[in-house]
Amino acid sequence: MNITIVGGGFAGVKTALELLKDPRNKITLISDREDFQYFPALYHIASGKLHDLAWVPLGEIFAGRDNIEVVIDIIEKIDARAKTLKTASGATIEYDNCILALGSVTTYFGIDGMDKFSYGIKNYAEIHKWKRHLHEEITHDHTMENHYVVVGAGPTGIEVAANLRLYLEKLRKKYRLKRKAYKIDLIEAAPRVLPRMSERVSELVAARLKSLGVHVMTGKKVEKLDENHITVSGELIESHSVIWTSGVAVNPFFKNNPEQFNFAQNGKVVVNEYLQVNKHLWVLGDNAATKWSGLAQIALHDAKFVAGNIRRAQDGRKLKKYHVGTPQVVIPIGHGWSVYNWKKLTFTGWIGNIPRRVADFIGYTDILPLSHALRLLNSENKYQDDYFDAKS
Repeated sequence: MNITIVGGGFAGVKTALELLKDPRNKITLISDREDFQYFPALYHIASGKLHDLAWVPLGEIFAGRDNIEVVIDIIEKIDARAKTLKTASGATIEYDNCILALGSVTTYFGIDGMDKFSYGIKNYAEIHKWKRHLHEEITHDHTMENHYVVVGAGPTGIEVAANLRLYLEKLRKKYRLKRKAYKIDLIEAAPRVLPRMSERVSELVAARLKSLGVHVMTGKKVEKLDENHITVSGELIESHSVIWTSGVAVNPFFKNNPEQFNFAQNGKVVVNEYLQVNKHLWVLGDNAATKWSGLAQIALHDAKFVAGNIRRAQDGRKLKKYHVGTPQVVIPIGHGWSVYNWKKLTFTGWIGNIPRRVADFIGYTDILPLSHALRLLNSENKYQDDYFDAKS
């Protein structure tokens, strides 16, 4: 069976790996980048850790497999009836079966100046820009910023804010700066941090952030950002170092092909009980209008589910209907401390860090060879010798 998979993230790569187990399948994987990006490790990289934690070449993941072709391109159009894809390079790709596993994109909710003056950590270019900003600011004035601001108190924002002080202290020592008081703000529009989780978890996390010296500002609306200030609920805060971690939107590919898809109220793509748009087209991961979509473990779940159903169809067996339970959530907050939550069960501290390590191990080994996964896990606490990454 010829299967085209679009997307080189968790859902796309895992679907390909599952389907490659059957030699009957010929896979074409289309990705806009040459490497797989392990998103849960990005906050590590933004705070000076080894970039090998987050980027692994697709060629390394699929090494030794003859029944897959990796195409680096961007799809722009789809004709579901004709079963064709058109790419940014001008190519037309025909498919028998197509799996759309495109990731989400950043949205700034129309906040004036946020797209121009804030820093992000959702890909290599953003992280490199952020780290270069820190180093240039320190080396130019031989001092540190007075005020660092992280916008968005979801899991990513919390992880970044919690690790930022440790990274700044390493920079201070590297450049032999005198100790200086500086402030780290974490701003959230909702009434509490982690607003999608229980109030008890939010309280525990807020207390942990406070102990790390992070000033949490909840119920505050970011209104504007310029080169020197961020405006928060009418208050002007001076800062040249604002990190945006809030806001994701459906991949624009779907909105650019509105006649091919139906959309839910939240803008995500409506799929049937098998994650299908039609008999030959699947949408999974971040863009599917399913419960819990947007989490890495759900993308992996979707990949295994779709691959399993394709195998069932090939063998003439009845398809299974889609189901996903409540996901387990693990959020690292500073060195050696995590919060683990599943339904009514919550652990914190070093105990919560145990399932985090297990989750990382599962996340790595779901995609990478065991030896590579173990190497990455063992390097989590190692920093770059050169803070300006050599990777280009």
